[in-house]
Amino acid sequence: MSVMAKEQIEQVEKETPSLVPGLRMSYEEFLEWCDEDTWAEWVDGEVIVLSPASKRHQELAGFLTHVLRVYVEAYDLGWVCSAPFLMKLEQGREPDVLFVAREHLDRLKKNYLDGPADLVIEIVSPDSIERDRGTKFVEYEAAGVREYWLIDPLRERAEFYQLDEEGFYRSVLSDAEGVYRSRVVSGFWLRMEWLWQELLPSPVWVVAEIAGVDPALTEAFERALRGEG
Repeated sequence: MSVMAKEQIEQVEKETPSLVPGLRMSYEEFLEWCDEDTWAEWVDGEVIVLSPASKRHQELAGFLTHVLRVYVEAYDLGWVCSAPFLMKLEQGREPDVLFVAREHLDRLKKNYLDGPADLVIEIVSPDSIERDRGTKFVEYEAAGVREYWLIDPLRERAEFYQLDEEGFYRSVLSDAEGVYRSRVVSGFWLRMEWLWQELLPSPVWVVAEIAGVDPALTEAFERALRGEG
């Protein structure tokens, strides 16, 4: 990477615009520059620095990451990660949450995922609506991301898409009780009402309910975590 390019990037970090016209580099150069604290994507050879996430965005991303990670690790299903972590498709994207199935863990490299995740979750914000529902939707479908969730806290709306046998996303609705069941994360389900509570529920209780654990045991476990004996 040239000295001029490095100086341009340093200026980008200071100004954090959502799009930096003309700032181009190879994906290898992008990986060299991009560290674990960088929120940016690589699109058509250009760097896109992402806007800071809102408090609610962070809360939802954290909640979903925590619940999925505990469940996935308990059943040895694969690997769960939250942003910033790059997923290299035709473009270099940073999904809010991603899940890689155990049989695809070979796609994981030192600092990026080389190929599609099995599940991608994007938390929709006002400046990402077009990107999440448009370009990313098309990219993820074409790359073979098997399941795509769009969580929109502003509208309190969740959309779930699964790849069909022809490689196209099909919308999958929650059931009459407001429960969505994942096809990619075996046995995992999500109750819609959890997402829209002002105070999100305890991930411990959520995972316990999904796994069918006796509520009394869950309560005892939480007391133990609090040191209450």
